[in-house]
Amino acid sequence: MGCWIIAGITFREAARKKILWTALIAGVGFLALFAAALHFQIQDFNARATAPFIRYQILSAMLMIGLYVVDLLAVVMTILTSVDTISGEISSGTIHAIATKPLPRWQIFAGKWIGFAGMVAGFVLLTFGGTIAVAYVMGGVVPQNAFHGGLLVLLECLLTLSVTFLFGTWFSTLTNGVIVIGLHGLAFMGGWLEQMSGFTESARLVTVGVFTSLIMPTESIWRRAAFEMQTPLAGSLPFSPFANVSIPSPAMIGYAGFYLLVAWLLALWHFGYRDL
Repeated sequence: MGCWIIAGITFREAARKKILWTALIAGVGFLALFAAALHFQIQDFNARATAPFIRYQILSAMLMIGLYVVDLLAVVMTILTSVDTISGEISSGTIHAIATKPLPRWQIFAGKWIGFAGMVAGFVLLTFGGTIAVAYVMGGVVPQNAFHGGLLVLLECLLTLSVTFLFGTWFSTLTNGVIVIGLHGLAFMGGWLEQMSGFTESARLVTVGVFTSLIMPTESIWRRAAFEMQTPLAGSLPFSPFANVSIPSPAMIGYAGFYLLVAWLLALWHFGYRDL
């Protein structure tokens, strides 16, 4: 099928432009830093004869912080690696090398999306799975519902990828990047406002956070993933990225899936009809 051919071309093009290798280096670098931090913390525990319960809770908190960074890194890498794939090829005219061949435009679009989705999935597997593996081998801690949490992080990245493709069919590369990063920043701020509501006891902050989640639900997906994976002690803290404050419901995750589908279909529709 044509879309699988385009997906393969997308992979090879990413390797040629060193996108794959840059993402790999960034992921391995993060894992090395996380392992070093765990190593030093465990050494401090051994020197102070820290109680096993305190030791486990601190290492679990470090693991959640590591996964939080993985989530942010995965979303940013998704945007930076895919922001130029549609808009850049249209503006440079290189899209004509593919679009003039006897392939429907929907197969070109779907193939590119599948190619980048595969790269994103590989990056999430490397960083998310690697972080959990490092924490388990070095500290003996694992998150709850790790598989479910990993799927939610992947959903967040695929949603971001679809939104990036959508605006890539409308705007230039620079404008596309500014819009998508701005939307994710808006969602990030809204999520933190919701978390602050547990400290300030302000229902209005929750309303603002929910509203921003409807505009861009990426941060809601992460907060649901954090709720699924964290320990009860971490969830009881009123002011943290992992607090059990205004927890996104399964309905919000369903909305995020619907949002992804609508963004993907709109991007496909506009790519099929716009002048290349």
